[in-house]
Amino acid sequence: MFLRPIEGITIVVDIEEMKVTQYNDREVAPIPKSEPTEYRWSKLKPPFGPRLNSVTTLPTGPGFKIDGNTVNQDGAPIQTPNAICIFERHTGDVMWRHTEAEMPGDVREVRPEVSLVVRMVATVGNYDYVIDWEFKPSGSIKLGPMEFAMVNPNKKTKIGHPVGYRLLPGLVVGPLLTDDDYPQIRAGFTDYNIWVTPYNKSEKYSGGNYVDQSHGDDTLLQWTDGNREIENKDIVLWYTMGIHHAPCQEDFPVMPTVSGGFELRPTNFFEYNPVLKVIPPKHVQWPNCTGKHQPVSTLNIWW
Repeated sequence: MFLRPIEGITIVVDIEEMKVTQYNDREVAPIPKSEPTEYRWSKLKPPFGPRLNSVTTLPTGPGFKIDGNTVNQDGAPIQTPNAICIFERHTGDVMWRHTEAEMPGDVREVRPEVSLVVRMVATVGNYDYVIDWEFKPSGSIKLGPMEFAMVNPNKKTKIGHPVGYRLLPGLVVGPLLTDDDYPQIRAGFTDYNIWVTPYNKSEKYSGGNYVDQSHGDDTLLQWTDGNREIENKDIVLWYTMGIHHAPCQEDFPVMPTVSGGFELRPTNFFEYNPVLKVIPPKHVQWPNCTGKHQPVSTLNIWW
């Protein structure tokens, strides 16, 4: 529920008398109007927002192709055809959803996430670096993250590389509390986003076995202060993720989805690409329902 914001109030308290001696309300905070914030499809009126395409793929490839330019060793520009492509991506994620159980009929509304992707691929030898700029309908822009690698020097691939995995972090946040605040003492693991400790079967929970009763003496922070050896040991990688919600007007009346997460990706863990033999999608042709000779849509069906 949205409540009237309390802003611009100054209160002076006499600590010895434990009384409020002065109260000053300097301003009245504006309240958003409800007219343009209706989200129920059955109640919406024109003009409508953009229509997101259904889950189909273009038979000819990307929606748009743009030529680009590179430079040679002399600094002269060289035109590169089809250097950039622009297309829509259907991720299967939720752009926003909301359930209003207190309204008659149990209002439930949801919209799928469809983003516009501007892609460029740089090929160097046998490596193809795919760089995606992802533009979401909510106004967000997304680019690929940094990486953190972990390897086992005692186990190597056939050509001699140590096997490992790499962490691709998502949102990076830190605590807002002071170090001597009791909730922060219990949650010392939020001081950093990445921790590495030697494996200990008794160390299962970063906030201790009983978080609400902890004094901070059985947490990840205390285990790390021991400065134990981690090289050539069975290790545990702890990744702290979270979201600081800084409210803004775009959250009203229904907040667009904010995602957080991370990815663990193999690094020299396999001898070669493990998905080379994935069966390609079968293209099914759907005729146009008008019976006229028009282009057909292509639906990808996975077997």
